[in-house]
Amino acid sequence: MPSDSPSRALKYRGATVEDLDLAASLSCFPTDSIDIALLSAFERDYTHLTVISSSNRALLGYLPIPHLRILIDVGKVQQTDPVSKAMIRFRRKEKVFKVITMQTPLEELELFFEGNENGKQEFAIVTDDRRRFVLGVATKSDLEEFTKKRPA
Repeated sequence: MPSDSPSRALKYRGATVEDLDLAASLSCFPTDSIDIALLSAFERDYTHLTVISSSNRALLGYLPIPHLRILIDVGKVQQTDPVSKAMIRFRRKEKVFKVITMQTPLEELELFFEGNENGKQEFAIVTDDRRRFVLGVATKSDLEEFTKKRPA
């Protein structure tokens, strides 16, 4: 545990990911067109979409919207292309993934964002305990907003 873990515990006072009151996740399929994914993300002001299998709804990867816009601007993908052409796939055999659930303490989420064996993270996919369902996406800004709104 880091030496500042008591200050983190005081900062969050037992709060968990559930206390962030995250919006429901928005997932797309690899066969969806990029323009549909962009429109869906824009309508909800989301920066990341999860990509799930259309056959069994298994989590396959994610679509970072800021990176997607760059790919479109430089001509690597077009809006009519399928999401599969631009998505970032999870490499389950190469990495150990940290499971983030609604019960994960916020100090643990903060440590996840600050870096672990896979480096700093911009977002966390929140799942159920068995990693069967995507419940939401938490970002560093969600954590920052929570600490700003919570009385001292």
